[in-house]
Amino acid sequence: MPQDSQKISSATLHEHQILILDFGSQYTQNIARKIREAQVFCEIYPYTKSIQQIRTLRPKGIILSGGPASVLEKNATLCDKKLFELGIPILGICYGMQLIAHMLDGKVSTAEDREYGRAQLKIKQFSHLLKEVKNNSTIWMSHGDLIEKLPAGFKCTAFTDNSPIAAIENSIKKIYGLQFHPEVAHTIDGTTLLSNFIFDICKCNNNWKVGSLAEYSIKNIKTQVKDGHVLCGLSGGVDSSVVAMLIHKAIGDRLTCIFVDNGLLRTDERQKVELAFRDNFHINLDVVDASDRFLKKLQGISDPEKKRKIIGNTFIEVFEEEAKRLGNFEYLAQGTLYPDIIESVSFKGGPSVVIKSHHNVGGLPEKMQLKLVEPLRELFKDEVRKLGHEIGLPDAMIQRQPFPGPGLAIRILGNITKDRLEILREADKIVLEEIKKSGLYNEIWQAFAVLLPVKTVGVMGDARTYENVVAVRAVTSTDGMTADWAHLPYEILAQFSNRIINEVKGVNRVVYDISSKPPGTIEWE
Repeated sequence: MPQDSQKISSATLHEHQILILDFGSQYTQNIARKIREAQVFCEIYPYTKSIQQIRTLRPKGIILSGGPASVLEKNATLCDKKLFELGIPILGICYGMQLIAHMLDGKVSTAEDREYGRAQLKIKQFSHLLKEVKNNSTIWMSHGDLIEKLPAGFKCTAFTDNSPIAAIENSIKKIYGLQFHPEVAHTIDGTTLLSNFIFDICKCNNNWKVGSLAEYSIKNIKTQVKDGHVLCGLSGGVDSSVVAMLIHKAIGDRLTCIFVDNGLLRTDERQKVELAFRDNFHINLDVVDASDRFLKKLQGISDPEKKRKIIGNTFIEVFEEEAKRLGNFEYLAQGTLYPDIIESVSFKGGPSVVIKSHHNVGGLPEKMQLKLVEPLRELFKDEVRKLGHEIGLPDAMIQRQPFPGPGLAIRILGNITKDRLEILREADKIVLEEIKKSGLYNEIWQAFAVLLPVKTVGVMGDARTYENVVAVRAVTSTDGMTADWAHLPYEILAQFSNRIINEVKGVNRVVYDISSKPPGTIEWE
C-alpha cells in the first residue's frame, strides 16, 4: 500500500524515486506514466547508465524496460551485471525479464511462435508482486524469446498457456520479472502489479503531488534565478502560461514575458494573450511582431525538421534582441515538458531513436546568451494542467488543447505562404468552433486542421474546381505519448466538411485522419 506522508517538503520530493532503464520499448513512457499516476517520481534513463551514476541517484527501485532486440543476438543490449548486486529492488519487463535470466546464468531461447496480444495469467504460487492480481486475468504479451531455465535462487510464480514462465522472482534479492507488459491498458491488473512493486517491495512514499510540485517549482526558481531577471517566451498555451505564473509567483516583476507574433498563429491568438496576461494577471508583457521575419526565413522550406530548426533559432534570436533592448536579462524561461525531452533526445549508446526535434530542445543555438529556466521539464502534460489549477490559472486556459511551438508551420505540408496560412486559419477556426459546439472539446486531446500539398478536382456551382485538400485531425490521449483517433459522430464530421468547403475559399475536399500514435504522430510534421 502507498506510504502516504502527511507533509512533504520540496527537498524530499525526489527522495523516493523509481529509475527506469530503457532498452527501446515503445511502452517505456507508459511505465513512467503509470508510476507518476501513483504519485511516485520516476525518470527514464538509457540502459547504459553507469553503476556509479545509479548509486548517486539512490533510487528506491529499478525497472528494466522491454525492447525490440533479443538477448541472444551477438551485440545484444546488456546492462552492467553489477546492477544486480546493488541491493535495490529490480523489476524486469519482457526483454527486461529475459535480460535478468540471461545475465544471471539462466537460459533464454527463441520461442517456436512469437506471442503477441492478449493472454490469461495463471498464478502458480504466492508472490508479493502478484498480490491481489486475479487468477486468469488478462495480460498483454509481446515477445519472441522465452526463459527455458531459471537462474539459481529464482522461482516461477505465474504462467500462461503459451509461456510456461510468465513471472519470476528471487524474493531474497528482491529481483522480479514479468514476461508481459503491466504498463499497457490491455493488462487488466497492471496498475496493481506496479503498485505492489513500488509500494510493497520498494517501500516508496507517494509524495509526487501537485501541492508539493508547486512549492518545489517556485522554490527551485528562486534558488536558480536568485536576484536575476527572466525573459519568458509566452505563447498563451498551457505550458508557457503555467511557466509564466510560476515564475511570476517566485520573482514578481523581475519577470518579463515576450509574446512573438511569428505569423504562424491561429485566429485572434495575439489579442487573447494580451488580454489575459497584461490586463488580467498584470504580468510585464512585451509583444513583438516578427511575422515578416519568420515567413521570409521559411520561404521555400518544405522539410519539417528544417522548419522546426528555423523557427526555434529565430525565436531565440528575437528573444536575445529583445533582451538587449528591454534591459539586463540573464535567463530564458521555456515550457519544455518531459515528453519533449524523451522524444527529442536519443539515448547515447541506447536503442531509442529521435522521433522529432522539439522547438524547446532541438532548436537552440550553441552560442545562446541566456541561461535556461525550465520548471516543467520533469512533468507530463496532465501534471502541468493540475499544477496550473493549483497556482490559480482559469479552467479555460488550463484545459486549452495543445498547440505546437512551431505553430501552423507544421500543419501546412510543403511551402508556407500568407495565402496558405489564411486558408488553414479559417479551416482550423471552424474545426475548433464545431468541437466546442458539440461539447467534446475537453474530451479530446487535440483537434485541428492540416493543409495538404495536393489539389483535387471538384464541382462547385456546376463549375469544375481544382482546389486544396484539408485534413482534419482529432485524437484522444492522456499525455500525448500515445494517442488514438477520436471516434467523432458522423454529424460532426459532416459539419467540418460542409462548413470548410462552403466557407473557406480555395478548399474543395475534406478528409479525416484515422491514424493512431504509434505508428503515426499527433501532428503531421
